[in-house]
Amino acid sequence: MHAAFPRNTVIVVLGALIVSCAGVPAQKTPAIIGYGPNPTLPKPTPTLIPTVNIAEAKGWQQGVMPTPAKGLRVSAFAIGLDHPRWLHVLPNGDVLVAETNAPAKHDDGFSLRKLFMNQAMKRAGAATESANRITLLRDTNGDGIADERRIFAEGLNSPFGMTLSNGKLYVANTDALVAFPYSNGQTRVAAPPEKIVDLPAGDINHHWTKDVIASQDGRKLYVTVGSNSNAGENGLEAEKNRAAVLEVDRSTRRTRVFASGLRNPNGLSWNPETGELWVAVNERDEIGDDLVPDYITSVRNGSFYGWPYSYYGQNVDERVKPQRPDLVAAAVKPDYALGSHTASLGLAFSTGASLGPAFGNGAFVGQHGSWNRSLHSGYKVIFVPFRGGKPSGPPKDVLIGFLGRDGKAMGRPVGVAVDRTGALLVADDVGNVIWRVSRANGH
Repeated sequence: MHAAFPRNTVIVVLGALIVSCAGVPAQKTPAIIGYGPNPTLPKPTPTLIPTVNIAEAKGWQQGVMPTPAKGLRVSAFAIGLDHPRWLHVLPNGDVLVAETNAPAKHDDGFSLRKLFMNQAMKRAGAATESANRITLLRDTNGDGIADERRIFAEGLNSPFGMTLSNGKLYVANTDALVAFPYSNGQTRVAAPPEKIVDLPAGDINHHWTKDVIASQDGRKLYVTVGSNSNAGENGLEAEKNRAAVLEVDRSTRRTRVFASGLRNPNGLSWNPETGELWVAVNERDEIGDDLVPDYITSVRNGSFYGWPYSYYGQNVDERVKPQRPDLVAAAVKPDYALGSHTASLGLAFSTGASLGPAFGNGAFVGQHGSWNRSLHSGYKVIFVPFRGGKPSGPPKDVLIGFLGRDGKAMGRPVGVAVDRTGALLVADDVGNVIWRVSRANGH
């Protein structure tokens, strides 16, 4: 699907990229559109040259922090980390942090989209070498600050998701699901990783992050795998077992597709009311500021959610050839839209009213922030209220202020987790901080 461009066109495009990425003024917060169970979807406006408006990574100045919702307070649980992306809270309260980034890229040829993406990621602070480790943080005196830090596991390959089940800690590397024996209170792995199954990777590996969660009985493991393209432009043969949630049988180590058509699924979480598996999904780019909304949704065995042929149910993406009306007819509409290009990654259900009644039943979502939108979107943590196991109202801001008045990013939220006290932990991969959000009159 990639067209060839003459050299002078490439120079012009590069100039446009530089202009679009440099000196972007502070943006006003756009009205909330593209949120909820029935978002308004405008007509697509595909463009040859992608809109690029990335918030340049700046980092936090001393004494500056994001702003919590009324009735909440925020503090730094841990600082000075190396691109912290994902979190897992162990039963004893220890917190595991995946310090990670994309694996080394292979040369898969030239494309304008790749050129734009590489430049954008550099400005966003996402082009650093991966630390490839998991760090353990421990708060020994209960003051909300980690006072012990240990390297728990190292030498991994772009690790991301983690889950503990039946005495084993499972880690989703970019190319394989591995496991380590774990006992309560352990501060470092004592054995080399055991490979459970290979995961889709390869030379392109467009979406490298993989999350993992275990079923309640530990018999099954569920792994997210993102697509190898924006909308199928690398060929559907490159999408085998991608854009999907995979199910791994722990005893036989057999893998099957549990749910498909999910462009870039990331955060997995069990809905405490229904027992359903939910996931946060990043949708496709380059068809307009307000298309396509990212979303959270329950995922059902055998269901298809549209990608690449359609979006948000049965809205056809005309760019994808050949069309598949049979699959579009079967596409499941997601449960709740999260705004277009917000890069909603982290997902964690609340476990009670530790942050107050307003945050007692619902899901926290870490929105990493847009690059393909003329006005910035995301760059915050939100809360989606639930009732009866389903989203029940508009989203609430939990943690904002990651963008400065100059339009630069002091931080970008990624993974979210609820700690043993009910406080919310947020991994900030630009600020290199783990933020802790608690009740203002609590701990």
